Amino acid sequence: MSAALSGAVDLSALKARAEASRSQPSAPPAGAAPAGGGAPPSDVIMDVTEATFQTDVVERSLNQLVLVDLWADWCGPCKQLSPVLERLATEAAGAWVLARVDVDANPRIAQLFGAQSIPTVVAIGGGQPVDAFSGALPEPEIRKWLGALLDALRDKLPGTRAAEEVRGPIEEPEDPRFTEAEEAFEQGDFAAAQAAYERILDAEPANELAKNALAQVKFTARAEAADPDARSKADADPSNLDAQLAAADLEIAEQDVDAAFNRLIDTVRRTAGDDRNRVREHLVALFDLFDPADERVMKARRNLASALF
Repeated sequence: MSAALSGAVDLSALKARAEASRSQPSAPPAGAAPAGGGAPPSDVIMDVTEATFQTDVVERSLNQLVLVDLWADWCGPCKQLSPVLERLATEAAGAWVLARVDVDANPRIAQLFGAQSIPTVVAIGGGQPVDAFSGALPEPEIRKWLGALLDALRDKLPGTRAAEEVRGPIEEPEDPRFTEAEEAFEQGDFAAAQAAYERILDAEPANELAKNALAQVKFTARAEAADPDARSKADADPSNLDAQLAAADLEIAEQDVDAAFNRLIDTVRRTAGDDRNRVREHLVALFDLFDPADERVMKARRNLASALF
């Protein structure tokens, strides 16, 4: 469970309150628009109160994934996040549903989850919370989070699986930031591509796709600018670090991966201080071009550790 929630959650605690509150006239009518605006209620977007929580969230979650969006009209980040969730819920076409909860009107629901702040989104599956996050996350991160949840729960929630089979796969929309970077790369403008990926990482430091792409751009720029005679110069003069690094880049570009790794590991063994650190950093950057589970990378990492220690 995410740190967005502060401890164990017993959803059955709301059941008695819900039954008692159903007779209270203060509950908003079914289908009422949320106080903060947003998409109107639908089959996949609901406004939930303490009176309807048991039916609309707990019982429904036995069949399909339910995301509970804890929000308030005064919350600025909520107004950024809620439209994203509404759009994704509509796109999902019943694979999961969105339950919006105004915490000012329904404080006991927020208390039940022990939410530390809003917006907080809680995923409910099989009648219990399964994960949560706080804050207005970027849409790509929410999509990734949702995808992982659906992969984990699909076989346990028949309604989710049935909706996905009817809907078919969702094609994720292109991110214009990546499109800009990819176009620059294709045009050979490596500086512009690097800057574009770095802007993505400034906004989303954990974006693995941008990290991997940035490593590829930096490598390609180096390899294309490398001296074509770098290998002969490196072999003739083992102390020439610039030649050793450029030769390793050329060998990677020509798919001679083991030769590149061995060259730099041997150079690490021959050097010390700043020179050794420079070679080590270059080698580690080359590792980032490959799957961490690649046997060549795993072997080279072991050899590097041996050379260093």
